[in-house]
Amino acid sequence: MVPKLKLHEFIDIKHGFAFSSDFFRDKATDYILLTPGNFHVDQRLYFGQRTKYYDGPIPNGYVLKNGDLLVVMTDLTKDMAILGNAVLLNSDKLVLHNQRIGLVQIKDEVRVEKRFLCALLNSDIVQKYVRATASGTTVRHTAPKRILEIPAHIPPLPEQRKIADILSTWDRAIETSEALLATARTQKRALMQSLLSGKGRFSEFGEHTGHSNKVPKGWDVLPLSSVCDVKGGKRIPKGQSLSEAPTSHPYIRVSDMRDGYVDTSDIRYVPDEIAPSISRYRISKDDLFISVAGTLGLVGKIQPELDGANLTENADKLTNISIDREFLLTVLQSPWVQRPIQNEKTSNAQPKLALERIRGFRIPVPSLPEQRKIAAVLTDCQHEIEKLKLQIVKLRTEKKALMQQLLTGKRRVNV
Repeated sequence: MVPKLKLHEFIDIKHGFAFSSDFFRDKATDYILLTPGNFHVDQRLYFGQRTKYYDGPIPNGYVLKNGDLLVVMTDLTKDMAILGNAVLLNSDKLVLHNQRIGLVQIKDEVRVEKRFLCALLNSDIVQKYVRATASGTTVRHTAPKRILEIPAHIPPLPEQRKIADILSTWDRAIETSEALLATARTQKRALMQSLLSGKGRFSEFGEHTGHSNKVPKGWDVLPLSSVCDVKGGKRIPKGQSLSEAPTSHPYIRVSDMRDGYVDTSDIRYVPDEIAPSISRYRISKDDLFISVAGTLGLVGKIQPELDGANLTENADKLTNISIDREFLLTVLQSPWVQRPIQNEKTSNAQPKLALERIRGFRIPVPSLPEQRKIAAVLTDCQHEIEKLKLQIVKLRTEKKALMQQLLTGKRRVNV
């Protein structure tokens, strides 16, 4: 039987230092200032564009080392559930131990393996305790003493190492699939740029242009309004609320939208008595959607089971489409449309895409046969991307189920 011990019996958690914001910098210095913003829901650290840097005085003992085990003590936002996530630091930069980040210090290395401990902290067993004991309403917080009181199954050290090795196998498989996914996405972007600019063309349709500033002979560049109608969605009447109980009137929110489709796992519904008042604002399976507030520029198709669903006021529908619909979708996902949307995001504090702005987006329009050929090639690329995404989800699900077995002692390993 694997013994169940409280974490304080073999670890401590050291608070980070409250570095002065007077010395925070957006441009790179010698030191990265680690913040909850570097932690992501996939239990990894990312040092991207939002990384903060520091160039002020540094007290002793607050420069982290590779291999340090870190745990985030606060959620980033209400929707970014990173509280309690643990990672092993691996960076070629100097990283500072900032406040709201805990450094896990092992009291007795004869009793516990650091990689096993990282997996244990990220397990459902520990995460449930962290969430249950968190304080705060808008953004949740925890404290070292709360984490240290969590009981957990601790097998002998050789078994811990074996469990860590097994879980590392899944991590490597996930990382390999993620690398393949990144490559597939890069290849699709390059192919999209080539095909939609005319730099690369199928031989049966004529010669390529040679550069991206001209479109091929025979192509048009037209405002979006000339190939479809753009119409807004509608919020439900003031004082009313959506229902989790299914009705015959699903309601598509921006939070349900993904790149290319609608996620129905958390769909909400319009109550029957309200539906007639907003019946003019429905979207069909032949339409496309585009998000226009909050998260801008999400575009996709409507699945047949959502035919006739109501559409949020924060999105528009593209209806009465006169060109190939799959081709139009690829154009909406391309820099032709996404680049001006990105400009809109950076130039406005609260960006929102007006109907006339969307209607005025200029897009390339080749002949219908060439539209279909371009769409078919890019759709094949997208199918490969979707397969890799499903593979990653499957691997993560398998790893999570295995963690549940191994980290609770329900399943033992032979050493």
